[in-house]
Amino acid sequence: MPRAIWSGSIAFGLVNAPVKMYTAIDEHNLELHLVHEKDGSPIGYEKVCKKEDKPVPTDEIVKAYEVSEDEYVYLTDEDFKAAEEESYRTIEILAFVPREEIDPIVFKRTYYLGPADGAEKVYALLVKAMESSELSAVARYVFHDRQQLGTLRIRDGVITLENMYFADEIRPTKGIAPSRKPRVDKQELEMAETLIERFTSSFHHDQYEDEYRKRLLKIVKRKQKGEEIHAEAAVEEREEPTDILEALRASVEAAQSGGSRNGGKNGRRRKTSRKRRTVAKSKS
Repeated sequence: MPRAIWSGSIAFGLVNAPVKMYTAIDEHNLELHLVHEKDGSPIGYEKVCKKEDKPVPTDEIVKAYEVSEDEYVYLTDEDFKAAEEESYRTIEILAFVPREEIDPIVFKRTYYLGPADGAEKVYALLVKAMESSELSAVARYVFHDRQQLGTLRIRDGVITLENMYFADEIRPTKGIAPSRKPRVDKQELEMAETLIERFTSSFHHDQYEDEYRKRLLKIVKRKQKGEEIHAEAAVEEREEPTDILEALRASVEAAQSGGSRNGGKNGRRRKTSRKRRTVAKSKS
């Protein structure tokens, strides 16, 4: 059984569903260590006072908020406790909304919520009700000493909690998009749409793998066996067409001939199904 990292309850009106929170993501990053090349001993870090240039004992380190330049207000555990809400152990549902109305940019990290002991019935009731509504629940809660915003949804019969950024944490796009929209040629647009069609397929998450991690692990195993590793010579890049229409046409031809991993087959299949739907619609 996975280990719970938080326990509390989901508040839905006057209904409370006691739950336990579990990590839903297991990142497969290669854990690399900094060591002394001479003897393989690990490299450690000291917490040093920048003013005195001396190590600082842990009991002399406090949290502080900078109210103005070089002016700090020190905060104690008591201060953080005073800021806690009565609903410290509650995931309070604020509203149910269509999921497609939530911009994916707001999502940070996903957690699983499982029923606490003895709360299986009320948990199952909430799961069933949310599945039938086909809506997501926007909720607030306190985690890691700060108020959080989240979305609840159902995945394989389990309630998931997706931690979200607050609206004022999302940077505006102003200044990133072109200030003046360049004119798009009709023929170029049609060719771009054709290229998108060629790359269109169904999403299968397990077909995408971390290729870099796999290659790095192979190198680790080879070095473990005493092999010398040499990077391959850089392949001379072919000259890409400078004309947009020419580049699009070459890309479509490459996709048609199976020159891309997604191939033209998926795109043609999707295109055919669209035609069928159109025909069926016109008959009705």
